[in-house]
Amino acid sequence: MSLNFEPNKNKKLIIKIDNQQYCRYPIKTHLITDKDDIFLVVSKYILDYSKQAQFLFISERVVAITQGRAYPIKDIKPSFLAKFLVKFVYKSPYGIGLGSPYTMELAIKEAGIGRILLACFCALITKPFGLRGIFYKVVGKNINAIDGPCDYTMPPYNKYAKLGPKNPTLVAKKIAQKFKIETVIIDANDLGVNILGKSNSQGNDKFYQQLFVDNPLGQTDECTPLCLIAKN
Repeated sequence: MSLNFEPNKNKKLIIKIDNQQYCRYPIKTHLITDKDDIFLVVSKYILDYSKQAQFLFISERVVAITQGRAYPIKDIKPSFLAKFLVKFVYKSPYGIGLGSPYTMELAIKEAGIGRILLACFCALITKPFGLRGIFYKVVGKNINAIDGPCDYTMPPYNKYAKLGPKNPTLVAKKIAQKFKIETVIIDANDLGVNILGKSNSQGNDKFYQQLFVDNPLGQTDECTPLCLIAKN
């Protein structure tokens, strides 16, 4: 596959997995908003290239934004519970997560108070055993994809908090059916990769994560939420 794409800053186009090289082509788009349709976005930017690739990876952020699941923080009123729980959240340098009362409030509304409290209790009693991620496993609903305002996020979303995408597997399947390419919706940052939705139910999550282990889409102002993957 020979396409004229450049890697993002400090990233590479090529990655080697099990003696096979894969090209990862980040696709620059306009600033996607809730006025956009994710299917039209995909059509506009990948239609000319999709037949030359094996996979299309999409950042969960733009899927959520086009679904209207990003909210200005000025419109979010954190509850007492949100302000209390956020005190116990680990603050990562790679994203806000639930470390903001605004994102915590979104989590409470999305999952419900009961499920949030149950997840907190399970995380608390398993913490002495060194178990991590129990909160997110118990609470479910892609709460781990919630993110908040960061200085490095493209405006105006540096002042927004967002939920994860709704029905990401269904979205991936519809995109794959329409554009004839295996589609994966991911939540990737410089800490790791979560697979939120995939068109192929038999697809290997570990392989998908290896493809994006160094987050070739970047995490700041790259504006490359789509990525085509092709064997080299």
